[in-house]
Amino acid sequence: MDALLLARIQFGANITFHILFPAITIALGWFLLFFKLRYNATGQTRWREAYQYWVKVFALSFAMGVVSGVTMSFQFGTNWPGFMEKVGNIAGPLLAYEVLTAFFLEASFLGIMLFGWRRVSNRAHTIATFLVAFGTTMSAFWILALNSWMHTPVGFEMRDGVAHATDWLAILFSPSMPYRLTHMLLASGLTASFLIAGISAYRWLRGDRGASVMAAMKSAVYVAAVLIPIQIVVGDMHGLNTLKHQPAKIAAIEAIWETEKGADLILFGVPNSAELRTDFALRIPGGASWLLTHGADGELKGLNEFDGQHPPVAPVFFAFRIMVGVGMLMLLASWIGSWQLARRNQPTRWLAQLLVVMTFAGWVATVAGWYVTEIGRQPWLVHGVLATADAASDVAAPMIAMSLAMYLGLYLLLIVAYVAVLFYLASKSKPEKEAPAEGFSSAAVAKVADKQGV
Repeated sequence: MDALLLARIQFGANITFHILFPAITIALGWFLLFFKLRYNATGQTRWREAYQYWVKVFALSFAMGVVSGVTMSFQFGTNWPGFMEKVGNIAGPLLAYEVLTAFFLEASFLGIMLFGWRRVSNRAHTIATFLVAFGTTMSAFWILALNSWMHTPVGFEMRDGVAHATDWLAILFSPSMPYRLTHMLLASGLTASFLIAGISAYRWLRGDRGASVMAAMKSAVYVAAVLIPIQIVVGDMHGLNTLKHQPAKIAAIEAIWETEKGADLILFGVPNSAELRTDFALRIPGGASWLLTHGADGELKGLNEFDGQHPPVAPVFFAFRIMVGVGMLMLLASWIGSWQLARRNQPTRWLAQLLVVMTFAGWVATVAGWYVTEIGRQPWLVHGVLATADAASDVAAPMIAMSLAMYLGLYLLLIVAYVAVLFYLASKSKPEKEAPAEGFSSAAVAKVADKQGV
């Protein structure tokens, strides 16, 4: 492998590991706020237990995200100096805003979330929870603003080969940004939902069937059941936006080799780049044109239109189908789970086992989706502005290979440790006796606050 490919693999490995944790914390913060508000309103111990259990998972995930994010930033200087040299006037401020307005907010109030339950007032603790949840969402906003601009760059001009901002509002809300941000926030909601549902199901299978376990499980399954249909609609809108601005990516996703009207939808196959065809293809006649142009005779550009300026087909083709396939499994599991929990108030053993198997389904779908997005942008780093090869450093391939091997070894160790700690916490958790529900009145709230030492 040459230095360019190794550098791309290294950044891909870093972002793959890093995105696992924001995909959890963005939505988990809002779950924690929901648990806290339910406890404030009802005084039921189940919601306090759910909060205190899942805030530990949030803290662990947040720490892992910070560590992996730091290593990613190093590579802008080591492997990709051309990126900041050419578009640093835009990328630099956006990354700085993310730190100043989002990361500092999360880091400042996380300690209150973790250790302030009996040390600050209940109102202050609730506000801290809200600010951390808001901070995680703001972090996603800034990062997705930069990433979307790299896909659909607007609001700038080139001077002596360097990008200079001319319209920051246009840069922040580039043509693809609303779709990408919404898609990512929903993906985080689904990732956190299946994590909570899966770990709760694991606790239930081990005999921990307290009210807090069921409260968390039901909340997660119901949220997933609502979010996945919305995600399908948003995904379709995102696809139409991509067709408009990045038709080469759509051609790779659908493995459309030649421009044609009434293009077939290939459910599965094996792209053959050497022969410019898809082997063993399972097709729906005219399906791609129906989905992307909403017409039977709609014309779709093929890869032949882009003369080498298109992404590698196989990785994008397979990653997209993995994302969609896992999404369909999520839809099935969440709807079946919601129906069963609403009827029986408890899961059957097979449903609990299914939820455990799908604990990290959100990770699989999110990573596959990011591969479609990022590999699908090739050969551009900033679409139409900066080619990936032009931003790479002159670091020797063996040096990159050595650091890549170290990264992969460390990430493998950390991910195994992270998953092991999650299930260790689940196996050691002990349910507390459920307190009777309190009415939502000032006297009831005061009584609950007195019990908790607030």
